[in-house]
Amino acid sequence: MIASHSSARALVDAPRNMTDDMLRAVAKNGGVVQVNFFSGFVDEDYRKAMLAQEKDQAAAIQKYVDSLKAQGKPVSYIEIDRMEREWTAKIPRPPFKSLIDHIDHIAKVAGVDHVGLGSDFDGVSGATPQGMDSAADLPNITQALLDRGYSADDIKKILGGNLLRVFRQVETVSHEMQSQSH
Repeated sequence: MIASHSSARALVDAPRNMTDDMLRAVAKNGGVVQVNFFSGFVDEDYRKAMLAQEKDQAAAIQKYVDSLKAQGKPVSYIEIDRMEREWTAKIPRPPFKSLIDHIDHIAKVAGVDHVGLGSDFDGVSGATPQGMDSAADLPNITQALLDRGYSADDIKKILGGNLLRVFRQVETVSHEMQSQSH
């Protein structure tokens, strides 16, 4: 099993995040939990601030959409995305440490063989912790994990090795199932 965009609910009470019992179940299954970089999933203060402005943000966007419809104009996803980014920018970005805390927590609960990265850069524009703006910042994760005492082999697992292992296992099972059906 792959939980491709989850973080640790013990650290942030977001419904998408996995409880420690879920983390242990994924480990027992041999799967991997990939930490999502969205600030609302990795920092509780950010999540609460986001929820606090949610109603006002939705009202502002709806007002814009209603205005366009009243004028007979099409609703632009790009403009709605811009508005969402403006609202997101009102919330201070959490520290980079928040992201690393999730990787560390999952590694401690499920084991280092069951944690990976599920960044979601394409879905959380501008709403990532400080120091994690794009894939170009991935070396920051490597350094932070080294600073916390992770070995080079464990870091390789976290940065993609665990996901590749699960994919190989899925492929093996698929081939076995296909050969049994003939």
